[in-house]
Amino acid sequence: MTVPTPMEAALPATIALVDDDRNILTSVSIGLQAEGFQTRIYADGEAALRALSDKPADLGVFDIKMPRMDGLTLLRRLREKTAMPVIFLTSKDDELDEELGLAEGADDYIAKPFSQRLLVARIRAILRRSLKAEAGSDDPAGDGQIVRGKLEMIPDSHRVRWDGSDVALTVTEFMILEALAQRPDVVKSRNQLMDAAYQEDVYVDDRTIDSHIKRIRRKFRQVDPQFDSIDTLYGAGYRFSAA
Repeated sequence: MTVPTPMEAALPATIALVDDDRNILTSVSIGLQAEGFQTRIYADGEAALRALSDKPADLGVFDIKMPRMDGLTLLRRLREKTAMPVIFLTSKDDELDEELGLAEGADDYIAKPFSQRLLVARIRAILRRSLKAEAGSDDPAGDGQIVRGKLEMIPDSHRVRWDGSDVALTVTEFMILEALAQRPDVVKSRNQLMDAAYQEDVYVDDRTIDSHIKRIRRKFRQVDPQFDSIDTLYGAGYRFSAA
């Protein structure tokens, strides 16, 4: 059983669930409450917009494809009033939706069908990062900036630039790249990268890390087709080269 942090124990985080599938709303809500979270559920984007504009949750989990108002529109409208972190639920391999979601300001995405344990791990990771950013918001010198050649990472604001161009990464992708960039030219095994990206007791196989690396490379190659700073060491893992 996951032991909550002192802050979680004192003040449970509230998660807003928005999905037109009642079965998903019910099952996810029950699962999150069992993990110590409070939940607010909405069956469509318009109802969620009205409620969350007045009283944002600590984090939102939005389905992208919904009638009346889709998740992308909901996020776009909410971003006018709140920086509430958001995880998108997407159709499997729907990369266009994922990229649009990140461009609109989503923090992460999970493809359906998904593991409840994986969702909880992503939620906890994003909430930890949000708390860290809030704690360091009054300390501009304490942003933990990482600069490796053309790469610039600012962990507290979750920003990534390559040769001056922004690169939109999910929280999980950011954590994997951060683990590699912290020690350039040092090989990190898949297990080490899994530990960095999934800090809760969540099982993911090697192919999950490989998929994340492919997505990271593809995103960097969108701003620099010659990007080749993440090396694959077959049988060993991956390394970041700053050269």
